Amino acid sequence: MNFKTILYEISEQIAIITINRPDKLNALNHLTLQEVDRAFESISENDEVKGVLLSGAGGKAFVAGADISEIQKLSLEEGKSFARYGQAIFNRIENFSKPVVALIDGYALGGGCELAMACHLRFATEKSKFGQPEVNLGLIPGYGGTQRLPRLIGKSAALEILLSGGMLSSERALQLGLVNKIIDAEKLLDEGKALLKSILSKGPLAIKYVLETVNRGLDMPIAKALRLEADYFGMACASDDMKEGTSAFLEKRSANFQGK
Repeated sequence: MNFKTILYEISEQIAIITINRPDKLNALNHLTLQEVDRAFESISENDEVKGVLLSGAGGKAFVAGADISEIQKLSLEEGKSFARYGQAIFNRIENFSKPVVALIDGYALGGGCELAMACHLRFATEKSKFGQPEVNLGLIPGYGGTQRLPRLIGKSAALEILLSGGMLSSERALQLGLVNKIIDAEKLLDEGKALLKSILSKGPLAIKYVLETVNRGLDMPIAKALRLEADYFGMACASDDMKEGTSAFLEKRSANFQGK
């Protein structure tokens, strides 16, 4: 696949997508969003790819935000369309059936913070900075920031970030639960790969079902969400993976999952 604004490679069943506009601090423009979407569509159709790492090139930013030059002249209806387009792509990532890990080295601001939040897990470096600075421009987040941030860290902490337009250190982001772990920059890619390899050694259907039940159940009343969990538990019980996994455990051997 040919891309102009992202790098895309597959290694050891892991797809690595790198936002590649370092001269713009990897700011998201329309083409970049299109290419990210194309990459995820390709991954969804490739059974050999089991997980995704998402990063930014240049060592200064994961993604420093959206391309302001594209936003400045938007009308009301154009603004709605602009937001809905990005939301649809980020929703695809959040609801992806394969685990997606964001590797954040540097700024993750505005659309970059929103992109990171759409990923299932987030690793950061000590120099990483997070924030939703849209209010400084007379804007609000448009790619899910007002919705995912409160769900991840709670309403009060999210409102402080959204209303202040300030930046968080990686340490504060870790305290709030916005990131899962802080890693030395030179080890970021290797640890991301190691995490995914560990996840991918588990039952493939179980991984898919966990992602689906968590994503779908979060917005349900607890009673309905528990019924959803029971349904998926039953589906897992009926799978060949469950039979293999439980047999391997009882026989004290490594499981050979087939994703069936």
